[in-house]
Amino acid sequence: LPIGISFYTFESITYVVDVYRNEHKPLDNFWEYQLYIILFPKLIAGPIIRYHDLADQIKNRQLTDNIDNKLSGFYRFCIGLAKKVIIANSIGKYSDDIFSANISELDTSSAWIGMIAYTFQIYFDFSGYSDMAIGLGKIMGFTFPENFNHPYTSQSITEFWRRWHISLGAWMKNYLYIPLGGNRVNSSLRLYFNLWLVFLLSGFWHGASWNFILWGVYHGLLLILERLFLLKIYEKTNTFIRVIINFILVALGWVLFRSATLDQALSIYSSLFSFKFNLASKLDNEFIFYILLATIFSFYGLRKSIITFQNKIYFNTLSISNHLVLFGISVFLFTISVTFISATNFNPFIYFRF
Repeated sequence: LPIGISFYTFESITYVVDVYRNEHKPLDNFWEYQLYIILFPKLIAGPIIRYHDLADQIKNRQLTDNIDNKLSGFYRFCIGLAKKVIIANSIGKYSDDIFSANISELDTSSAWIGMIAYTFQIYFDFSGYSDMAIGLGKIMGFTFPENFNHPYTSQSITEFWRRWHISLGAWMKNYLYIPLGGNRVNSSLRLYFNLWLVFLLSGFWHGASWNFILWGVYHGLLLILERLFLLKIYEKTNTFIRVIINFILVALGWVLFRSATLDQALSIYSSLFSFKFNLASKLDNEFIFYILLATIFSFYGLRKSIITFQNKIYFNTLSISNHLVLFGISVFLFTISVTFISATNFNPFIYFRF
């Protein structure tokens, strides 16, 4: 199938539905419609942009097409490129080696290293692409919605899905969950069915494979269990424990996502809890460095002061001195990233598969 066909399809649907619901009038010009559908930065891996969020910008970008936004977009692009090339690719080599190894020889330490490595890889790969898309959009005068908000700092699966692939969650909510009745249903059973069905279809959207479907069922089941009793249990624990529990639950789900077959996923789950350890040969200084780097940039969102600083860079109008500092940092990141790209031929984009 053509690259980006799922995003093309979703945005074609949102155009038709938004016009039908009178959320925004249709575009007058066929080429403006094509611009919305095939605007290239967001086409291949998102974010998924609802028609009424972009329609006015297609007609008029005079307020957003300025030098401040172009510079801010360049900074965001360089941050995304660094996340993808420096962190995701470097960690991805380790997860690929483990997931492609002979399953019969996989011990517990290797299985956990592979799972954790892929958990970081998919986040920095996908969020890095989203940052690059948002940055390119700003350079062109478009404001795209945010797609990630430090998802691994979530304290529940419910919160995780408010922070991970935000645009997909919003699409599923507005064009599937709410039309099914959403929360306004007569019975809890129907509510839980709606939640489960949405995530079942979300898994199917990622690929016609039992692994993806079971991944969707897994997350849907966790959401239902949280509504039934898990959230009440979480309330009795502290923030750190809730974050760690949620991170492990998400990581276990990524095993289904990464495995080539269901049999491979089941074998890795078995290895995760076989308690056969051979840790010494699995860790080297390079891997430890990138895992620490990924951990820092995955969890710094727990500090509100750092989030305030990040939002200033992303969303506020900056002074000349701020621009000079950020421009220098961005050029440095860009140069390092290009060096990484030149030095290796390992450069997969995970979400290009789906």
